[in-house]
Amino acid sequence: SSLNPHLVKRNGHCSMPVASQATAALVNVLIIVGKDDVPIYEADLSTEGLREDSPHLDQFVVRAALDLVDEMVWNTSSMFLRVVDKFNDFHVSAYCTAGHVRMMLLHKHRNEEAIRAFFADVHDLFLKAMLSPFQTPNMRIQS
Repeated sequence: SSLNPHLVKRNGHCSMPVASQATAALVNVLIIVGKDDVPIYEADLSTEGLREDSPHLDQFVVRAALDLVDEMVWNTSSMFLRVVDKFNDFHVSAYCTAGHVRMMLLHKHRNEEAIRAFFADVHDLFLKAMLSPFQTPNMRIQS
């Protein structure tokens, strides 16, 4: 069971858990991408529980939406771009700053006002991090 985190030990044998034993994880992945598509920050904000996806799939889906974000930026004056892409049950919402830093969130449930407020908070924290004398612009944020 140490090789696969989804296996449960029962009576000395390993088996997949029954649906009633574990709840599904609420998947939320935040990625901040700077100019020239340089990744600045990545955080898996998902809840505990069973996941049907892999973290690599999450990153792939978000990065695949970058081209769509680059197109949508020129069609609106708003920083919050709403849902820019969908993959299966997942939605990718985006927020683009005036300096063309893209903040992207992979999520399953649509709640635009909560996501807009989340991006506003992340933008505020991002600006505070960039104003730090210890942070180099367009370089990875270590937390």
